[in-house]
Amino acid sequence: MVCGTTSGAGKSFLATALARWYARAGFRVAPFKAQNMSNNARVVAEGEMGSAQYFQALAARCVPDVRMNPVLLKPEGDIHSQVILLGQRDDGLSAMEWRQRSEHLWPTIRGCLDALMASQDVVVIEGAGSPAEINLQATDIVNMRVAEAARATTLLICDIDRGGAFAHLYGTHQLLPESQRALIRGFVLNKFRGDQRLLAEGSEMLHSLTGVPTLGVLPMWRDHGLPEEDGVFDADPSGSGFSVVIVAYPRISNLDEFASLRRVTGVSLSWARQARTISGADLLILPGSKHVAEDLRWLRQTGLDAAIATHTKANKPTLAICGGLQMLGHHLTDPHGVEGAAAGLQLLPLSTEFQTPKRYQRGTYTLTKLTGFWAPLSDVRFEAYEIRHGRTRPIEADLNVSRLRAVLFDDCGWQCGSTLALYTHGLFESADVLHALFGQNVPALDDTFNGLADFVDEHIGGKTLASLLK
Repeated sequence: MVCGTTSGAGKSFLATALARWYARAGFRVAPFKAQNMSNNARVVAEGEMGSAQYFQALAARCVPDVRMNPVLLKPEGDIHSQVILLGQRDDGLSAMEWRQRSEHLWPTIRGCLDALMASQDVVVIEGAGSPAEINLQATDIVNMRVAEAARATTLLICDIDRGGAFAHLYGTHQLLPESQRALIRGFVLNKFRGDQRLLAEGSEMLHSLTGVPTLGVLPMWRDHGLPEEDGVFDADPSGSGFSVVIVAYPRISNLDEFASLRRVTGVSLSWARQARTISGADLLILPGSKHVAEDLRWLRQTGLDAAIATHTKANKPTLAICGGLQMLGHHLTDPHGVEGAAAGLQLLPLSTEFQTPKRYQRGTYTLTKLTGFWAPLSDVRFEAYEIRHGRTRPIEADLNVSRLRAVLFDDCGWQCGSTLALYTHGLFESADVLHALFGQNVPALDDTFNGLADFVDEHIGGKTLASLLK
C-alpha cells in the first residue's frame, strides 16, 4: 500500500510505477483504491472509475474493473459530491451525511478488496490524502483501515520539494495508532532536487526515531508522461510556439486527456482563468465540466464568455468537448433535475437536454470529412469514451444550422466553421490524431509505464521492491 503525508505527495505516481514493476516481474497484479475523489473518470464495462486506477490497471497489464475503485466521489460544489458506487451513480448515497455513508460503503469496499486479493498475486493499494487525519480516523475507509484489512506492506511517501519532509513523515507516523505504525515498512522521499548525500543524516535520524528506513529518494521528474491524478497540471506559460489554451473552469472534468499535449514539441499549453489569456490562443479548448450550469455562471462572471465568443467568431480553431460542447449551444434544459438548466453561450445552433440515464460508451470513433484546421483529422480513427447525461441536437429553426455538419454518428459531434464540438473524450490520447495535427510521434502510454518502472527500479532498487512482498 502507498500512503502519503499529503495530497499530491506522489501516491498515484508511485502506485502506477509499482504496478508495472511487479507486472514485469511476472506477477498477476491489480490496483485498488477504496475511495477516490476526482472528476477525472474513465469508462469501463461496468460504468465509470477513477482515471488513476484505470491507468494503474493498464500499467498492471490487467483489464480495468470498477472493483479496483469501488467508490468514486465526483465534486459538484465545495460541500457536495456525487457518489459513484461500483461504476454507477447512487443518488441515495450522495444525499447521505458523509460519516453515515462510510459504514454503508465499507462492506462493498471490503468485498472488492478481498476478491482482488483472492485472484491476484499482488494488489497495489493507493491511499487518499493523509492517513494521519485524526479527525477522520474513526470513519476511515480508504487509508489504514484498508491496510489493516489487507495486512499490507505500507510505504509512506512525501513531497520533499514542499519542504518539511522529515516533519511530515515523522508526524504522520506518530499520529497513527501503534498497530498501524507496525505496517509501515518504508519511507519514500519524492521530487528531490539536489545532492542526495545531504539527506543521509536526516534519513538516519528519522530511522532511529521511528524504526522505519527510507527506502528511496525519487528525483524531481516533470516529464514522466503520466496524466495527473487530479488538479490542473503544469503547463508552459512561455507563449512560444503553437498556443493551446484550455479554459479552466472550477468544475473542470477529465482534464487528464490533455496531458499528452505537454509532450508535443512546439506546442505551448496554458490554462485560461482570465479573459486576456484567451486572446493569444491559436487553439482554444473548452473541456468537460461536472456542473455545466455553474461553470457557465463562472464564465460570465469572469468575462471569459465574451473572450470565447470573440475567438470563435474570428473563426479561430476551437475544440469543445462534452460539457464544453453543451456550453456553446443555446439552451440546457433539465426536466428531471439531473444537473441544472442554464442558458448557453449561443455560439452553436445546438440545444441540450439532461436525461436521467447516464450514457457510458467506449469504442473506436471515426471522424467524417472535416475542413480548415481540422481537415487532417478527416477519416482518422481514434479510441475514445463518452460519459454524460446530456443529449444534444441541432436547432433546425436557427439560421446558422446550415453551417453545422455532423462529424460523428448518433448526435455525438459537429463542426461549425473552425469549431469542432465532440462528446468523445480522449482525442489527444490518440497517436494518429497527434501525428495528423502536429506531425509528431508522441511516446505511447505503455512506454510511459515502462519508464516509471525503470525509475523506481533505479531509485528504490529491485531487491528492495521484491522484499516488500515477503
